Amino acid sequence: MESKTQPVLAKAIETTADSLIAVTETTRLAIPWTRCSERLARASLLERTRAQLSPSGYGIHWPLIDEDLAVGPLLNARD
Repeated sequence: MESKTQPVLAKAIETTADSLIAVTETTRLAIPWTRCSERLARASLLERTRAQLSPSGYGIHWPLIDEDLAVGPLLNARD
């Protein structure tokens, strides 16, 4: 039997000096930069603030450091 789980999507994102804020259908989650990726942990505030949420809500792109992360695994790894 095939599992039909819903993908985890972000409706919006925000950046702060300390974390990435992901807004989903049901919640707002703060993920420290150190838990996002090593590259983002080392990035400048300017580089972090240029985050772009994909139109589908599946991924986030940081063009200034060429970093891409999928929303689902990122939110699942926050704990």
